[in-house]
Amino acid sequence: MKAIRVHEYGGADVLRYEEVPTPAPKAGEALVRVEAAGLNFIDIYQRRGWYKTPLPFIPGQEGAGVVVSVGEGVGEVKPGDRVAWTMSLGAYAEYAVVPAARLVPVPEGVTLQQAAAILLQGMTAHYLAYSTFPLKPGHVALIHAAAGGVGLLLTQIAHRLGARVIATVSSEEKAALAREAGAHDVIRYDQEDFEAAARRLTDGAGVDVVYDSVGKDTFLKGLNILKPRGYMVLYGQSSGPVEPFDPQLLNQKGSLFLTRPNLLHYTLTREELLWRANDLFRWLQEGTLVLRIDRVFLLAEAAAAHRYMEARATKGKVLLKVAA
Repeated sequence: MKAIRVHEYGGADVLRYEEVPTPAPKAGEALVRVEAAGLNFIDIYQRRGWYKTPLPFIPGQEGAGVVVSVGEGVGEVKPGDRVAWTMSLGAYAEYAVVPAARLVPVPEGVTLQQAAAILLQGMTAHYLAYSTFPLKPGHVALIHAAAGGVGLLLTQIAHRLGARVIATVSSEEKAALAREAGAHDVIRYDQEDFEAAARRLTDGAGVDVVYDSVGKDTFLKGLNILKPRGYMVLYGQSSGPVEPFDPQLLNQKGSLFLTRPNLLHYTLTREELLWRANDLFRWLQEGTLVLRIDRVFLLAEAAAAHRYMEARATKGKVLLKVAA
């Protein structure tokens, strides 16, 4: 089968398009013929070596396709089932072996491309809004990168939960997308300082929660706009890792909370996994959640897709089309 493999950490050029043996499922696993793979910043972090992954490896934490065969003891899925998954490596390939307990059935009315596009980013947005800091009417949330893959979904979910959303974006096109998703206020951080703008928009009161996927460039200023006992939810680092700091800073700025969550820890059981995934699929079927697929690259174009992501030019989800 054809696959993308990483033999050394580095830039996008370390992504090699190669012929590799087709894997076979072991007990508790299923072999899936991949139709589409979702791209996420965790793929870039692993490729760079920020998240150490044993070499060589096939990247890709998110995919969708059709079950080809199953190993011993598998009862969750069967050959022919349309499925999607996340948090299991190997999606940048024509076939992937996935733990059956991580596979989610894809219902009628949801395409496999949609399933590959929404699962990781959608469930991330779901746990951020429902579990990490459960949003309620009256809460004020600042969402960085609000026109990106997670950002657009998180903005919609926050809006449906009744929160006031302040979105930060880098262009007028992205500002329009954030407003369409339900942002009440939009800050063009390429034109004005987001800290000063957020204070102005809240009459100096600050926000209840900052959802920060940017990291190094935004983290410290984000602490300055939180209300006392506010939550800094640092769930990504697209601009680089946050530098170490003295936790006493959280006390000085108002007894703040800081968390660095991970989707795996918010889908610890199959029941929790299916709750989050099925909410997303149902909203897609109802048309109450809009999924924006920005660009679709071929599997062999994975390096170009990574460069596109790293340029922070995305306006929605980026996919690799695997099946012919």
